Amino acid sequence: MSEETLRREVREFLMHLAMERQLSTNTVKAYERDLRQLDLFLTEYLGRRDWAWSDSDVDRLALRGFLGWLDRMGLSKRTIARKLSTARSFFSFLHIEGHIDTDPTRAVRAPKVEKRLPGHLSLSDVRLVFEEAERNAERNTLRDTRELLILELLYGSGLRLGELHGLNLTSVDRSSRFVRVIGKGRKERIVPVTESALRALDQYELRRREVRAHGEDALLVNAQGGRLSRRSIQAAVTTCFEVAAGSHGLSSHALRHSFATHLLDAGADLLAVKELLGHVSLSTTQIYTHTTKERLLRVYRDAHPRSK
Repeated sequence: MSEETLRREVREFLMHLAMERQLSTNTVKAYERDLRQLDLFLTEYLGRRDWAWSDSDVDRLALRGFLGWLDRMGLSKRTIARKLSTARSFFSFLHIEGHIDTDPTRAVRAPKVEKRLPGHLSLSDVRLVFEEAERNAERNTLRDTRELLILELLYGSGLRLGELHGLNLTSVDRSSRFVRVIGKGRKERIVPVTESALRALDQYELRRREVRAHGEDALLVNAQGGRLSRRSIQAAVTTCFEVAAGSHGLSSHALRHSFATHLLDAGADLLAVKELLGHVSLSTTQIYTHTTKERLLRVYRDAHPRSK
């Protein structure tokens, strides 16, 4: 289904996501894929192409049929729940805009999904990764000093990959020791930076100046002076992770998870961690408390003589 064959209401919704909610291009594309899939199912389910989003055509039974169709395709409960969430957002938009009288998704229950604990590094693994990166940075090359800075900002400030990718030189305020971050939904937040991150930045900037960054204000640049790609940032982190067995197979996002987990392990306030991470809902942050509880339970079972 091409852009031209997308239903008008879907095009309006995607424009709303991009322009008003200012979601990233990748997020909007994910919504579009889910809605194309819903459109395909409904056309097969209703047996005609000239159906409408109104409850005369798309009701609770049709949407439950969509979930069953996804399940028969072998998709996980988590993926099915995400696609239903897309449908909920879309039908809520249609209802608010007056395209439909009632929202059929309100009567559809999402599949129960177990909370998945985020992958993160142990403190010993973090130490190994940083020790190696610091040794490499002593070679004083653009690549090695840049890799250390990447680790310092992802772990020291809990940044997302996309947030780090979008940082400019002016994003870091050395005097106040804060970095200005543009997060999801183009929302800005101010996050502290560590002393070690500032030292890594000083060392990296000397090498950055040598590549003549073509007037580029990007904080992280490649050897040609252009903004370093997200893929290159991820590859750099993967390379750094090779020294620690517990970090194998983890992505750069594991450093953000480690940032949150280690703060909570050390007694940090949950609301403060929520603000540092830029989460909208406290429930999103609370998943890290499950990780902390699991660790405490293991310690208890291993150490207490009556726990067995």
